[in-house]
Amino acid sequence: MEQEYDIIVLGTGLKECILSGLMTLSGKKVLHIDKNPYYGGESASISPLEELYKKFKTPGPPKSMGRGKEWNVDLISKFFLSTGQMVKILLHTEVTRYLDFKVVEGSYVYKGGKVHKVPASEKDADASDLMGMFDKRRFKKLLLFALNFDIRNPRTHHDVDPHKTTTRELFHRYDLGLDVIEFIGHAIALHNSESYLDRPCVETISRIRLYSDSLSCRNTSPYLYPLYGLGEIPQGFARLNAEYGGTFLLNRAVDEIVMDSGKVKAVKSEGKLFHCKQLICDPSYVPNRVRKVGRVVRAICFLNHPVKHTHDVSSCQIIIPQTQLNRKSDIYISVVSFAHNVASDGMYIATVSTTAETTNPEKELQPGLELLEPIVHKFVSVSNLLVPNEDGKKSQIFVSRSYDATNHFETECEDIKDMYQRLTGTELSFAGSRHQSHNSDDD
Repeated sequence: MEQEYDIIVLGTGLKECILSGLMTLSGKKVLHIDKNPYYGGESASISPLEELYKKFKTPGPPKSMGRGKEWNVDLISKFFLSTGQMVKILLHTEVTRYLDFKVVEGSYVYKGGKVHKVPASEKDADASDLMGMFDKRRFKKLLLFALNFDIRNPRTHHDVDPHKTTTRELFHRYDLGLDVIEFIGHAIALHNSESYLDRPCVETISRIRLYSDSLSCRNTSPYLYPLYGLGEIPQGFARLNAEYGGTFLLNRAVDEIVMDSGKVKAVKSEGKLFHCKQLICDPSYVPNRVRKVGRVVRAICFLNHPVKHTHDVSSCQIIIPQTQLNRKSDIYISVVSFAHNVASDGMYIATVSTTAETTNPEKELQPGLELLEPIVHKFVSVSNLLVPNEDGKKSQIFVSRSYDATNHFETECEDIKDMYQRLTGTELSFAGSRHQSHNSDDD
């Protein structure tokens, strides 16, 4: 095995695999090392089911759960917006050749103790029980403005300065009520705090547009999810890397990151030295180079029934906006099932997640868990939200951020693009993508 590489990647999490795939495609020589015997790191899909019970040190699984190998359980569950950045990356790298997607069947928002379908089209707005008649008209006007908005064409701006007018001012101009603002901001534009209201409105307009465009591609919801779980994606990138000459070493300890004058020089693994110019890794490999900025609590729940008030769909996303519960963070629920080949027949997997705000994080998930009752089995984890201390330009060590509580990939894509920019000095662009369609099962 050659000992000289352009880039060494530690960990096979989703972000690490995507970045190493992009680097391999651009002609770099990449070595990938993971201390785990499986792909995916923090974002792995665990199979067979027995492994999940072992990981959470719980006896089981009971016979009623079916065959263990029928299960692929995401440790961190997230969906893709069908015209979002993550799908663009998958198309650009052609990893879609190794994946099959299914459309998520519903997108819901919590209000007043129950879940409601998120309206994101004129037809949805007319049928929605989230708004009264006047609010429906105002919402439809805003939606029309956002969908016709073109940053390069001032005639579509209607006297709104996209870079100076705040989102709060834009909403005020359309005379939107607080309830409408709540679901637009959190369930359509997918903001995870209220700070967006005082930022330039161009960001929220483009987010509404993204949600709407993704929805128009698919109809039932704007989200996609891969068959057999999210763990398929790191494996898809591993195949891509192998195709382009990348090397993978799984189940291998990392002894030391060797530095020279403050810059990475090599990685020592099981006594062998592998030289590199740059290093990409997740926070677990460099605990002294990251800091904690919060905690995320997640509950993986097994159900033997669809979620109430969701029209018995086999998959959905539910957002509980923070203001509904006097919180600072939204609660996210993602539901997948046997229809995605991730659970045995008739079974569902729902993941509830949020940013912890108290010393009793599990209790904070309660409003989400109540929507799922009865729950067959629940696995709760609390993990630190870690971010790198520095940008890596001096040390040439580029560390990804921990996965946040959201149940979509938009924030993770921002991290990937930011790391790519720091690694290469150029912006990640998808121009010249050769592969313009991807397998999607619309059943």
